[in-house]
Amino acid sequence: MRLIFTLIISITAVNAGDWTQFRGANLGRMDSIQHPLQWSSDAGIAWSVPMSGSGWSSPVVVGDRVFLTAAEATDGSRPQGMMAGVASMGSYRNSKPVQHAFTVSCLSLQDGRQLWKQTVSEAVPPVVHPSNTYATESPASDGQRLFTFFATTGMLSAWDFDGKELWRQELGSYATGNAFGTASSLVAHDGLVFVQNDNDEDSFIAAFNAESGERIWRQQRKSKTSWASPFIWNHAGGQELVACGSGTVTGYEPASGKVIWSVSGVESSFSSSPAVTGGRMMFGNSGPGSAGPLVAIDAGLSGSVQLDQEFSSEQIAWSRKNSGPGMASPVTCQGRLYIPGSGGMLSCYDVESGERIYRTRISGMKTVAASLWADDEHVFILDEAGSTFVVAAGAEYKLLHTNSIDDLIWSTPAICGDSLLIRGVEKLYCIRP
Repeated sequence: MRLIFTLIISITAVNAGDWTQFRGANLGRMDSIQHPLQWSSDAGIAWSVPMSGSGWSSPVVVGDRVFLTAAEATDGSRPQGMMAGVASMGSYRNSKPVQHAFTVSCLSLQDGRQLWKQTVSEAVPPVVHPSNTYATESPASDGQRLFTFFATTGMLSAWDFDGKELWRQELGSYATGNAFGTASSLVAHDGLVFVQNDNDEDSFIAAFNAESGERIWRQQRKSKTSWASPFIWNHAGGQELVACGSGTVTGYEPASGKVIWSVSGVESSFSSSPAVTGGRMMFGNSGPGSAGPLVAIDAGLSGSVQLDQEFSSEQIAWSRKNSGPGMASPVTCQGRLYIPGSGGMLSCYDVESGERIYRTRISGMKTVAASLWADDEHVFILDEAGSTFVVAAGAEYKLLHTNSIDDLIWSTPAICGDSLLIRGVEKLYCIRP
């Protein structure tokens, strides 16, 4: 019976509809959206379950199983939204840390039932920014195992789908810039698990054997604290592990960790991760009160590229000043790049030329931390107030729908077939026809 169950899991593990990592296999891009285009707190919700503990990590889905990580505070504290967090910045570093349980749980995609829950560790972590959490790193799966990482404790673990821990590695806990905390999610690829940990003490990126947990390689990084997540860039010339740090984007050979290329001079740290279409990648950064550059490179880059003061170089495709994304990772659709900005702004750029197609303000849109997702006809933008703005793909701005859930949301959703999973502070919601 156990063998039969294992075979069933193996079959479902290769399902192309699984959502096995942050932003999915194609960085938020799908051929065709199957989940509903309209929903609200009162309509279109197949199920919702209360969240135990907090986390901005995304759900991952394999077959009928949804996996979540969380940090459960003994005082029941929860993260705050952007404006409340900014208002608390003057005092949060002096607040008293409390005990947390770091957990991983498994739910049924069908009805939200909890199938199992395990405590990875318990600790009193350092205080982090009130808008962040201690479980912001999304887990990942290779279709056979689940991998979790809590950077604030340094614990990397592997699990089978029944909740048995297979191995663990203690990678160390490090101070972050301005005590903002951590965020970089895991990547599982070709028998390896990749961890990026950019901090203010000992930054590194490393690969571990997915089956045994053995460290395969580790590269030190000059980067200070950053929050972008690494990903595998598949293009005609091969595959690269891409990591954005403080001012530099680097492409590594996944199997060995060898540096293939780097682009420096982007200035500040990254919160968002790049967008890709075909053999072109777009990346950039912006922070509160300042807008950084947006840069495009083509596959095949090698060696070190240093951008000049205009964020330009003969080795890149194009760049634009004051156009970089903030927290939310952008998405591509029909040869266009969509980037939400502060003040409810949405910008659309031509991927080929870098020219801005339009820039408009979406009425009612609040801070956007969740990464965008899209198919060939729609672009979805989820703000922290729980409103999802569905925009028509095209050269002209057209708002199709506005869908609202009453919750605080920074987590990037997971999409699996006709199911859309949105994680809020209060609940996990499954939206389905």
